Amino acid sequence: MNSLKRNQQIYGWLLIGPFLLTLVIFFLYALIRTLYFSFTEYDLFNEAVLVGLANFKNLLSDNLFLTALSNTIWFSLFVTVVQTVLALSLAILVNNKVHGQSFFKVAFYLPCVLSSAAVTIIFIWIYQKKGFLNGLISDIFSYAPYIVTFLLCAFIIQLMLVMRDRRRGLPAGICEPAWAFLACLIAAMVTLTLAGFGLISETKQIIEINWLNTHEKIGPMPLTLWAIVIQNIYTTIPTFMLLFLAGLQGIPDELYEAAYIDGANKFQQHWYITIPQIAPVTFVVITFSIIGTLQMFDQVALMGTSAPIAPLESRITMAYYVYHNTFPPGETPQIGMASAAATVLALLTLVVVYLQKTFGVKEKVNA
Repeated sequence: MNSLKRNQQIYGWLLIGPFLLTLVIFFLYALIRTLYFSFTEYDLFNEAVLVGLANFKNLLSDNLFLTALSNTIWFSLFVTVVQTVLALSLAILVNNKVHGQSFFKVAFYLPCVLSSAAVTIIFIWIYQKKGFLNGLISDIFSYAPYIVTFLLCAFIIQLMLVMRDRRRGLPAGICEPAWAFLACLIAAMVTLTLAGFGLISETKQIIEINWLNTHEKIGPMPLTLWAIVIQNIYTTIPTFMLLFLAGLQGIPDELYEAAYIDGANKFQQHWYITIPQIAPVTFVVITFSIIGTLQMFDQVALMGTSAPIAPLESRITMAYYVYHNTFPPGETPQIGMASAAATVLALLTLVVVYLQKTFGVKEKVNA
């Protein structure tokens, strides 16, 4: 029996051995070397010289580092909130018993199977001054009278149809699909009629927003970084949607049935049942999102190649700051500064995840 137990332990160590070796070489060793270099002045060509906390002091006086820190925090905050809400919304939509559910799962997950480089190239084309996004915005403003008329008519007609059913004592939601289709059809006819009589007309607009090569800021972040926010949300939502979907499918239907009998509407069912029940999944999603956004690098690096005249401050993040100091174009590498920035980034990630775990969404469902 002892021999069998010993053999099992040996096999266990053999199985996890490659993983442990990889962890030691590529994580622990790299971490120790990074910590060491953060206290030195090193340029890859000369011997490292210990300088104590000088690199960390220089970081605090470096405006580029402070900009990178601010951009990273705001980027992480905005992307985490938006993609968590959108991923949960898509998961709830896909989880409904509708025809073509498998198709929607594949369609929503498609952005995840594409490489980051390929997606970035597509978005670079979209963000050109005469690209798809500016063309779409121009069309929206050009046809604004048609769009506003259609939406206003559809809303009024839908509201009238729903109120009529409710006065008759029939159960009708504000987004009743049958009435929504009829309202859109009537609204389209009204809009075309008004256009035919010349009461509304197209106003040609040409809008060319410089998304990439720009110094402009919107709120706390540069416009270029906002463009990367949209791309990052687009590419990460599918994975989190699947995590939420797995959590939703583990919620017993009896809970919703009991809530419906008690008179709870759809919003109340999701607020008091869905969200508390998927708290463990939400914790995982938020944690992964925080870690990923704080360390986001590839999209910034690839976007930078398409914006050669844009200032570095318009897209700099903590991870890209580390890369920029390690491989500065035409300058001597500053490994000490890069290592110090990487150490600060690691500490920032640990602190934010700890705060999220302590004060944010919990790992367990409340009893």
